[in-house]
Amino acid sequence: MPRINLLPWREGQRKERKLAFLVALGVAVLAAVVTTFAAYLMFDSMIAGQQRRNQMLRGQIKQLDKQIEEINSLETEKQRFIARMDVIEKLQRSRPEVVHLFDELVKAMPDGTYLTSVKQDGVKLKLEGVAQSSTRVSTLMRNIAASQWLRNPELEVVETTKDNIGSRFVLDAQQVSAVTEEDTSAGPKRPVRLSSGSTR
Repeated sequence: MPRINLLPWREGQRKERKLAFLVALGVAVLAAVVTTFAAYLMFDSMIAGQQRRNQMLRGQIKQLDKQIEEINSLETEKQRFIARMDVIEKLQRSRPEVVHLFDELVKAMPDGTYLTSVKQDGVKLKLEGVAQSSTRVSTLMRNIAASQWLRNPELEVVETTKDNIGSRFVLDAQQVSAVTEEDTSAGPKRPVRLSSGSTR
């Protein structure tokens, strides 16, 4: 009976299987490397695209910020222009009031009384003058209270002059203005000297 040696055939089959496994392993590693590289390129492209979009958005945001600043500047200029227009309108409305004020002061002054100073701060008036007697000062206060363009007389000081020719007085009053008190409070607060010297 002949004998057949199968060892070389089995050894060859084992080598073929090992070679096939190594080839499959190499192909798998190569496929993994290619897949990883493709994924890297894809994500890198996505990141670059998103960065470009972010850069474009940042540029548009800067442009919008500039436009907002311009709008705010225009709004500020608009408010300043409106304020100037309001001031001009108030001045136009109050222009004849100075004439009425002086006319009413002349009418309110009784005989034997004259003013040395008139100061105005908004609608507030400070009248300084000399009267022959305190009775004439009281008459002046009643005339102011009854006036159409003056109101709220308040006596601060009344004293005899050094040369005894009469009584020096300081009197506060308010001007009745066509401009509202709110507008007046927004106006200039610096006292303005209207006149100095004898009124009557």
